[in-house]
This record gives sequence, C-alpha cells and structure tokens, in this order.
Amino acid sequence: MLIEMRVAGLTIDPVTNTPIVILKNLQESKAIPIWIGLFEASAIATVLEKIVFPRPMTHDLFNECLKFLEVTVDRVEIVDIRGNTFFANICLSREGRNYSIDARPSDAIAIALRANAPIFVEESVIEKSRSVDLMVKLGDLNQLKEEKIKEFLENLSIEDFGKYKM
Repeated sequence: MLIEMRVAGLTIDPVTNTPIVILKNLQESKAIPIWIGLFEASAIATVLEKIVFPRPMTHDLFNECLKFLEVTVDRVEIVDIRGNTFFANICLSREGRNYSIDARPSDAIAIALRANAPIFVEESVIEKSRSVDLMVKLGDLNQLKEEKIKEFLENLSIEDFGKYKM
C-alpha cells in the first residue's frame, strides 16, 4: 500500500556528514530517512527555501522540458529498498497515456517538489527502512568504537604500559 508523504526537512548524518532527506506521512505518525548526495540535497533545499537561480539548474531544466513537452508529473513513488539502496519511480502522463521512469529517490523528490506532485512511499519500504536505519546506526557505532580504540592505542606511550589492567 502506498502512503502519501511530504518532505519534512533535510539534515546531516553527524557520523558520515551525508545529507538525509526526511519524509513524513501527512499525519506525521511515520517517517523515513533517506541518505542522499550533496547535489541532490542542494536541489531539494533550493525548492524548500524558494531560492531561484538566474539560470536553470538540472532538475529545473528537466521540469521545464517536461512542461514544454506537455508531460505531467503525476506523482513520485518510492517503491523498494534493497540493501541500503532506495528505488523510486516518477509517474508521468501525456495525452492520456501513463509512464513510469526509474529514478533515484533524491532526484524523484527534487522533481516532485518542482512539479508540485505528491510523493508516495510503499508501506513495506517504511518497515524495511527502520531496520536499515538501525543497521546503519549500529555500523556507524561500531566504526566509531574502532576509531576511538585505534586513536587510544596510537596515543599510548611507553610509560602507559603496566598502568592499565587487560
């Protein structure tokens, strides 16, 4: 079942410094984080902040091409997650015919925002993302622990030997 969601905001993963787009359902009872690239985060942020550039950026150009060709962006659907990779479709229509184009969720969201099209997420993706989110956090935690241990060992001096019980 598809659940309509909206962009609740952008944030940065404090461990990896990777941008994250947060989607929430309309009742704000469910949320999904999607790690995205810096350029895609910028493309989403410019729409959210209503920033207009003197020349069209890539997503703006794509949106203008669709308008020129009289193609409507009906909706965006985030339909699957495999491993840590999300999959999305941009659903288009022209002259009564429907089309679906495979896209990265970040690009699909950036285009949906420009076209004022709704964003939907498959309910199973929301469920799967909870475990992926937890696995990513646990993985980051383990990496952080390893880095701290490595840092501690690298800063250990000869005088410190015998000081600590092993």
